Amino acid sequence: MNTKEPIWTKPFISLFLTNLSVFIVFYGLVSTLPLYAKDALSRTDEEAGLLMTIFLVSAIIVRPFSGKLLDIVGKRKMLMISLFFYLICTVLYYFITPFAGLLALRFFQGIWFSIVTTAAGSLAADIVPKTRRGAGLGYFVMSTNLAVVVGPFIALYVIQSYSYDALFILMSALMIIGAFVALLIPQVEIKTEEIKSKGFTWNDLFEKKAMPIAFLASLIAFSYASVLSYLSIYAQEKGLLPLASFFFVVFAAVMLITRPFTGRIFDEKGPAYILIPGFLLFFFGLFILSFMNSPVLFLIAGAFVGLGYGALVPSMQTLAIQSTTHQRSGYATATFFTLFDSGLAVGSYVLGIVAVQMGYRNVYMLSGFLVFAVLALYIFIIRKRHS
Repeated sequence: MNTKEPIWTKPFISLFLTNLSVFIVFYGLVSTLPLYAKDALSRTDEEAGLLMTIFLVSAIIVRPFSGKLLDIVGKRKMLMISLFFYLICTVLYYFITPFAGLLALRFFQGIWFSIVTTAAGSLAADIVPKTRRGAGLGYFVMSTNLAVVVGPFIALYVIQSYSYDALFILMSALMIIGAFVALLIPQVEIKTEEIKSKGFTWNDLFEKKAMPIAFLASLIAFSYASVLSYLSIYAQEKGLLPLASFFFVVFAAVMLITRPFTGRIFDEKGPAYILIPGFLLFFFGLFILSFMNSPVLFLIAGAFVGLGYGALVPSMQTLAIQSTTHQRSGYATATFFTLFDSGLAVGSYVLGIVAVQMGYRNVYMLSGFLVFAVLALYIFIIRKRHS
C-alpha cells in the first residue's frame, strides 16, 4: 500500500511559523503605519502612502538578486541573516520618529523582506515532498493568508486600545519568536555539480522558464491591488467600513477551508483544474464588489475573492517553481515574487488614478475584466501547447 509522504514535518512547521511572523509584521505595519504617519507625525495622505511605496520599491529592486544570494551564501544561512535584519528594522520603529528616518527604515526593511520571503519560499520547495508539492506549497502559502487577517486585526486593536509604541513592541516580540523558531529549520541545501559563479548574468536575475506564469501572476496582483489598497476606502464610501475586517475574515476562512482540496486536485489532476475555476471565482468576486450595496453582498464578494485568489496564487507559485530544476528553485521564487510585487505596486498606482477619475466601482469592474482577460490568455496558452 502506497503511503503519502508527510508534509507537516518539524522543519515545515518551523518554516511555516517563521513565515507567518514575517507576514504578520508586514500586514500589521501596512495597515497601521499610514495612520501613524497622519496621527502621530501629522503627515498628509500622500506622504503616508509613501511608506508603502518605498517599501515595495526596495523589495522589487533587490528581489531579482536574491536568487543568486541564496545560491552563493546558502538558503538557510541567508534566511537567518535576513531575519536578523528584518527583526532589527522592526525594533527600530519604536525609536525612529522623524519621517525621513521612517522612510529610510521602510526602504531598508523592504530589502530584507524581499530576501527573507524568497529564502522561505525556496526552502519550502526543498522541504515538501516532490510528489506533493502542489499541496505542500499551498499549505505554506496559508501562513501568508493567515497573516492577511491576523496582522491588521492585531495591529488595529493594539493602536486603538493601547498605543503605537505598544504595537512596535508587540511586532518586535513576534519577530523574535519567528527568528527563534527558524533555528529549528535544518540545512536542506540541494547538492549540485555546478561551480557557483560569483558574477552576475541575466540567468542570475531571472529564471526565464518561470517568466510566463510569473507574468500572469503579475496581472492577478495588479487586480488584487484593488482589494489590498482600496477596500477600506470603498467600504467607507458605501457605509460598510465596520465590515471591512470581516471581509478579510471571510476571505481567509474560505482559503483555509478549501486549501486541502485545491492542493490535492492540483497534484492529482493538474493545474488547469484549479486555475480555471480560480480565475472565474476571482472575476465574480470583483464583479460583485463593483455592484455591492449591502453587507450580505459585501461578504459574499469576500468569499468569492478569497476562493479565487486562494486558488490562483499558490498554484501559480508552484508552477513557477516546477518550471525549472530543483537547484533553480530560489531563482524561480525570486522571479515569481519580483513580477508579483511589481504588479501589486503598479496596480496600486494605476487603480488609484482610476478611482480619482472614475470612482471605486469602476476600479473593481476594471480589475474583474482584467482577471477574465488573463483567463482567456491562459486558455489560449494551454490550447497552443496541446495543438
